[in-house]
Amino acid sequence: MSAPTRRHWTGIKHVLRYLRGTTDIGLFYSSESTNAQSIIGYADAEYLSDPHQGRSQTGYVFTCGGTAISWRSTKQTLVATSSNHSEILALHEASRECVWLRSVIHHIRSTCALPSTTDTPTILNEDNATCIVQITGGYIKGDRTKHISPKFFYTHELQKS
Repeated sequence: MSAPTRRHWTGIKHVLRYLRGTTDIGLFYSSESTNAQSIIGYADAEYLSDPHQGRSQTGYVFTCGGTAISWRSTKQTLVATSSNHSEILALHEASRECVWLRSVIHHIRSTCALPSTTDTPTILNEDNATCIVQITGGYIKGDRTKHISPKFFYTHELQKS
């Protein structure tokens, strides 16, 4: 700000043109939706999306009232040894985000004196049947799961509480 250049001025004009051109684009929230108060999450993983580094892709999205409120897509930091392993890692990341979202919503509702919805569970959707069975049952060390760290079964602990 002390020594702006033509590059800065060009950047400012670019941002202002973008804002003027996108005034009708946005996320629209409706209180008339049947599940307007509940959060619904979707988690998925793509096994070995980067075969050169052995990394899988994780993605999740959370909606409230049918509109996205939080989403992420990133390469996993660990090398998954199976498609089930990569799905468990994705579900673990989505669970952590879910806990954070619920705490933020609880804080906003308590600050604004709105009724709390913490007693309603959050639905987290996953498309891998084996992953669902393993998370539902909790960590069981066996031939097919011995390479998966027990900490990634955090989602199972959340189900019990």
